[in-house]
Amino acid sequence: MFDRRTVFSGRLLPVLLLLPQLLLTLLFFYWPAAEAVKDSLYAQDAFGQGSVFVGFDNFADLFADPLYLQSAIRTVIFCLAVSVIAMSIALLLAVFADRAIRGRLVYRTLLIWPYAVAPAMSAVLFLFVLNPRVGLFGRWLNRHGVDWDYTLNGVQAMGMVIAASAWKQVSYNFIFFLAGLQSIPRAVIEAARMDGARGWRRFRTITFPLLAPTTFFLLVVNVVYAAFDTFGLIYALTHGGPGKDTETLVIKVYRDGVINQDIGSSSAQSVVLMLGVIVITALQFRFIGKRTAA
Repeated sequence: MFDRRTVFSGRLLPVLLLLPQLLLTLLFFYWPAAEAVKDSLYAQDAFGQGSVFVGFDNFADLFADPLYLQSAIRTVIFCLAVSVIAMSIALLLAVFADRAIRGRLVYRTLLIWPYAVAPAMSAVLFLFVLNPRVGLFGRWLNRHGVDWDYTLNGVQAMGMVIAASAWKQVSYNFIFFLAGLQSIPRAVIEAARMDGARGWRRFRTITFPLLAPTTFFLLVVNVVYAAFDTFGLIYALTHGGPGKDTETLVIKVYRDGVINQDIGSSSAQSVVLMLGVIVITALQFRFIGKRTAA
């Protein structure tokens, strides 16, 4: 059997190849994470001139704060909604783009493009469409009897940030779903067709189970994306408002740490958020990953 592994003659070259990525990980992940853990154990004075070691008091205050608990529940709902919507739409588009239709390469390219749009620019696009005063669709809704104003209605604001966040992630999911569909042997699909499995039944019993590894991977990625990478989009759209109706945990970390200058509480929140995502990812690997592998 042919061995495709890369074999290096010495140890220096592999270390040099890994060094840039290791340095970036150390500089932009481990060091900030360690600083956050350290700061979460201290309380600073109002002027930031000194700090006092308080142990786990910052964490105790968090879980006793009803506003923080509401933000945590809101974040869970937001992550689930964004993941389900973005993955469902991407899978539907990938199924259609995988068919033998004229111009499918053009369709695939157009569906991938939105992933290159920066989060802040995505927010601007949605503002041009959904703003109740200058947005094309927002003004149309108000002219036709729908009381649309996400700056005053928290449910509408949450729906808008969910839609914008999901739209931004659809292209990423589409790429992987399309690659997964193309990796399914055509002989399997043809055999299922000859056995009488057509349409939805063939997709449910043959295609989707074979996409399980891709779906599991994207589920983990989408949860992490919704928890961390949607800050710029939400902040540009609603600033966490109206009130605190779109204030997810990542927005609350920024507001408490940067605006309110409560570094201890903000660091404790970031540690809890990081641990929460790690636990959720580990549970997904523990339970869903085993079923996928089986």
